[in-house]
Amino acid sequence: MRRITLEAKSGCCEILVGERLENLRDYASAPKVAAVTDSNVKHLLAPRFPKGEIIEVPVGEKAKALETVSMIYERLLSLEFERGSLLVGIGGGAVCDVAGFAAATYLRGIRTALVPTTLLAQADAAVGGKNGVNFKGYKNLVGTIRQPELVLCDLDTLSGLPKSELRNGFSEIVKSAAIADASLFSYLEDHHAEAMALKRTAIEKCVHGALAVKVKVVQEDENESGERRKLNFGHTLGHAVEKVTGRPHGESISIGMAAAARLSVARGRLSEKDAGRLLSLLEKMGLPTSAGVDASSALDAIRKDKKRQEEGINFVLLEGIGKAVVEKVSLSELEAVVNDLH
Repeated sequence: MRRITLEAKSGCCEILVGERLENLRDYASAPKVAAVTDSNVKHLLAPRFPKGEIIEVPVGEKAKALETVSMIYERLLSLEFERGSLLVGIGGGAVCDVAGFAAATYLRGIRTALVPTTLLAQADAAVGGKNGVNFKGYKNLVGTIRQPELVLCDLDTLSGLPKSELRNGFSEIVKSAAIADASLFSYLEDHHAEAMALKRTAIEKCVHGALAVKVKVVQEDENESGERRKLNFGHTLGHAVEKVTGRPHGESISIGMAAAARLSVARGRLSEKDAGRLLSLLEKMGLPTSAGVDASSALDAIRKDKKRQEEGINFVLLEGIGKAVVEKVSLSELEAVVNDLH
């Protein structure tokens, strides 16, 4: 097991990579405990849950709605939850998001622990304190930033995931390596097959490495006023692709990273060689690097992106493998990138 401590203004979070779900009580306990989860995770893992009530939410992105949050509030009210009570989110990124948001806002904040059960959530979504729900079709439009007290990554929960779901997580691991850890990137180039086969040493190193990158960035800039923006590499275009095409998050971010790499080359920031390394690694991991999208719909999504400022957007480019930079990119320049996606 590997441990990382994230210390930020909104709280301190202990992150355990390789610990088991049934040992959660050794790290976080309370007189009243409730677990937020979905039917799929409940079916597979309920016997390993901490003792307490189970609050079931819809599967996938449908969970990330204000209606779901209202339902959780009602259950917590009926259970007479207090600020010292513990709400545990057990599931993928959507479950962790909605559980974290409900906990951050109920009674102005109750104790929270997260047990991410997908690779995407373990390597990225469950760590960093961001939580929230979608609104009017736009991702994460309503939310807060508040650290849970614990994130427990049980790697055994990954074993039953389909390869498509694992690729979603590996997309974010590649992102973390590309922006801030050249050695992790090289490790992925050499050991991606072992990691994708969930060999213990490889997958633990990859999850820990990706989280180490994120923790360092979040501790420097929890509220995304500067350094944390680098974690959005591939996400500006990726979220637009996801909204317009309905492709999975990881695939969409992969397409966004490839486009951002090409733009980095066009701006003279990144060498053709390093861009080729990124595209090659994504393709070796079964991730797409291009896709046809409706340009007008994608640009409309970009205009509503939280990172937009007037007629430009804070866009993450690469200066090399393991080194990212944030620059203002005009919407007209992004239009050319969108038109070139296919």
